[in-house]
Amino acid sequence: MRIEHLALWTDDLTRIRNFYVTYFDAVAGSGYRNPAKGFESVFLSFSDGARLEFMKTATLSPVVIEAGAQRMGLTHFAMSVGSEERVDALTQRLKDDGYPVLDGPRRTGDGYYESVVLDPDGNRIEITV
Repeated sequence: MRIEHLALWTDDLTRIRNFYVTYFDAVAGSGYRNPAKGFESVFLSFSDGARLEFMKTATLSPVVIEAGAQRMGLTHFAMSVGSEERVDALTQRLKDDGYPVLDGPRRTGDGYYESVVLDPDGNRIEITV
């Protein structure tokens, strides 16, 4: 068994797609649109088979929370980049490009080497080895 994908709401499919393609080497699918339901989505695939689905709606009102807020339920996801050097480099690149770095890079008490950054929608991403 494995997690097939995670789905997240966004208000800007192009912005979020470009972020994950640029910084995390995602490959964007062609996208899906259902005008009758006011729904659009795009799947982003990663080299190991994991996928994120970003969705946009014109008919629902997803609850907007403060960027980076700690919340019940899904509060972050981790992206493994393969080495401590790549964690450091990607974290610095994101910081230099104006994205919030909330923590790290650092070694955690349970042995992870990670940083925590926010994507353009305020979702927490742990960048780890």
